[in-house]
Amino acid sequence: MSDKQRKKSEVPPDPDARVFVISVAAELAGMHAQTLRNYDRLGLVTPHRASGGGRRYSPRDVALLREVQRLSQDEGVNLAGIKRIIELTNQVEALQHRVDELAAEIAQIHASYRRDLVPVPRSSALVVWKPRGER
Repeated sequence: MSDKQRKKSEVPPDPDARVFVISVAAELAGMHAQTLRNYDRLGLVTPHRASGGGRRYSPRDVALLREVQRLSQDEGVNLAGIKRIIELTNQVEALQHRVDELAAEIAQIHASYRRDLVPVPRSSALVVWKPRGER
């Protein structure tokens, strides 16, 4: 195997690629296909629909199915509670993404103003600044 082929095979798959049919997703999640259909009906995990109407699951969907199973079986959370947990988790992720965007924007603004700022020692004096062209 060449280095180029090895690097291609080491690239992790896209977690949002809709690659698994329902039977494969069910096997990967350790569930019955009918359970996946039920979760889809309840809005817990919403797979992509292929042109023929068949469900297509992503690796992220499979991970979510496993989490639903863990919450249900290990933690004793009912399906309504799991749905709420998923909604709140999605909301937190969206808000965190927005916070990251705003932090990057603030850093960019701060970097652009830094060159214009002049440190002034603390005192009770009033300092008046005028642009160079107005002096």
